Amino acid sequence: MSNVTRIRHELPVSMDIVHAVTEFDTAIVNAIDAAKEAGLPQGLLVGLLHGHAQAETHRMVTK
Repeated sequence: MSNVTRIRHELPVSMDIVHAVTEFDTAIVNAIDAAKEAGLPQGLLVGLLHGHAQAETHRMVTK
């Protein structure tokens, strides 16, 4: 896990990090809005988001 950066050690964060977080957040919001408009059930949406978060956490911990 040596490649994981703790943001609190990077304060104040650079504008590159702020920009990347903003783009990431916007992409997530847009994807959620699109899924809702397509009629995806809320429980399925939450389950998918949780599953991806869990898988990414597993990848970070096991590297």
